[in-house]
Amino acid sequence: MLLSEAVNIWRDPDGEYHIEWQASDPATRVSVEALADGAAFEAHYTERSRARISGLPPSRRHFFRVKDEFGTEVLATERRLGLSGSPNFRDFGGYRTAGGQRVRWGYLFRSGHLARLSDADLALLDTLDLDLIFDFRQQMEQQSEPSRLPDRRPPRVHSLPIQPGNNSGFLQQSGGHVAGPEVMFDFMVTVNRELAREEAAVYRRMFEAILAQDSARYLVHCAAGKDRTGFAAALMLLALGVPEAVVMRDYLLSSRFYDAEKEVARVQEKYGLSATDSAAILPMLQVDEAYLGAALSVIREDYPDVPSYLEAVMGVGERELAELRRRYLED
Repeated sequence: MLLSEAVNIWRDPDGEYHIEWQASDPATRVSVEALADGAAFEAHYTERSRARISGLPPSRRHFFRVKDEFGTEVLATERRLGLSGSPNFRDFGGYRTAGGQRVRWGYLFRSGHLARLSDADLALLDTLDLDLIFDFRQQMEQQSEPSRLPDRRPPRVHSLPIQPGNNSGFLQQSGGHVAGPEVMFDFMVTVNRELAREEAAVYRRMFEAILAQDSARYLVHCAAGKDRTGFAAALMLLALGVPEAVVMRDYLLSSRFYDAEKEVARVQEKYGLSATDSAAILPMLQVDEAYLGAALSVIREDYPDVPSYLEAVMGVGERELAELRRRYLED
């Protein structure tokens, strides 16, 4: 049987779509169809659990019907959008809640920074009709790499700087040398714990802005789109009732779309670090279950459950949860 939560779709820089899936029995036959309004396309089944589709117009998003031999059908769109200037830009809708509803596609987005978007990227971003953007980068980051945004109906940008997630203080104090990957790993665990506690007021402001505007389509982003952004996306998915295991799966997708090794040289130059520190720097640029897990453990330490944390810390009680679920869930 096709597992609906394990259908993953992304577009590569050449405009080809990659669709992968999981089934309870690996031998299950699965077919893929693009819902492209008559546009010609070609589907190539490269492996039993993966297909590649080419020929679709690149200027808009496309939905796909993934169907198994028993009639189980999943309608899904690309999770990672094909923005060359922001490779970790993705939709975090489409997930099933514990109650069986689905988070709407096309309303909740997450990404790294938007400073390097191409004109083609801007055209695609324009089609998303975003209402709000939450930028968690430090003011220095926002000023040195300002976002590129569509001219038509530009979204309202909320600057919500978070200090721990950009690591600058830690790296500056290192004196140009990081002791080792274990030290960096431990630091990243600490950073994520701080997101849930010391930086909670920032995320509360995010929820307040979302709830103040009816049915807002929004984007959360930081520099890489994994830690500060990852916790923001996790909070919303948990508020909507998505199981924690699925929330963690969404978080770990950054390891697929954000190439940590390619970013090492940039970080070395930015912070004046030794070229011999490559291995020590990598944990800062990667995602790990222990990172988001550390933030979620703070919630469990301080409150009896996630709804209690959301109400006490984020100002999202029963009334606010009902409103968010009305907006962002469908049967």
